[in-house]
Amino acid sequence: MSEFDLESWLAGRRAEVNALLDAELPQPADDPGRLVEAMRYSMLAPGKRLRPLLALAAAEAVRGAVDHDVRLAAAAVELVHCYSLIHDDLPAMDDDDMRRGRPTSHRVFGEATAILAGDALLTLAFAWLARAGASSGRAGPYLAGVAALARGAGMTGMVRGQARDILPAPPETLEEVERLHLEKTGCLFRAALEVGAAAGGANDRQSEALAEFGIAYGIAFQHKDDRDDEEHAALAEVTAGRVRQLTAQAVAALSGFGPSAAPLRALAHALEASAQSRPS
Repeated sequence: MSEFDLESWLAGRRAEVNALLDAELPQPADDPGRLVEAMRYSMLAPGKRLRPLLALAAAEAVRGAVDHDVRLAAAAVELVHCYSLIHDDLPAMDDDDMRRGRPTSHRVFGEATAILAGDALLTLAFAWLARAGASSGRAGPYLAGVAALARGAGMTGMVRGQARDILPAPPETLEEVERLHLEKTGCLFRAALEVGAAAGGANDRQSEALAEFGIAYGIAFQHKDDRDDEEHAALAEVTAGRVRQLTAQAVAALSGFGPSAAPLRALAHALEASAQSRPS
């Protein structure tokens, strides 16, 4: 059996997501306050599209081929991620000037419009999920996807993690760091897998396995990202081992899936390899 070509898969699926984002949110002639322009500015900025790719990979693991409704549901996860980046960059949060190689939204459009653009992207995400469910004729599974995305993005997930991240005392122990990673990053990764699972028609066992993959992969991803940025340096050696453990857990969660889960397995192996190849 030939080895799975992850790079080709990523390039193809990323192109599909980018085309969908552009087509589904066109620039209107009447755009008060440059709201849609600001939404498109952040949404279409160059990025890895990892979260919608994970959603698509989860759907493929369950059903093989995906259709427009599944792609729209996956893209909804990217809208939530883009909204979070806009708000995370604001002066009241991280006060960042650059994002994805260009000025942040509030530097280009002003803080008020940036806040509104983030709000609009968040709400549009749920509109897209609802539309995908109606179009598919399988509203029930997509409703489960709506609930999963709300959990992952809201007060028990990503927003909770952001609230923890702005506390005066930073996390110091591995347990504290991983709790932050789970909430701020892992919960939205889990939601991406759950949205893809729902759109793909997964049963309960498959959904639970894919959610487990999302949590383990998400925490490992954030450990690797922190190591690249030299954050939590005192835990660097420990987190290197944790990336290996967590990616192994992610792959093990897919034991009930066949070759259709090859993209997810390859993503986990690639993350583990990239973390270990980081220069010391």
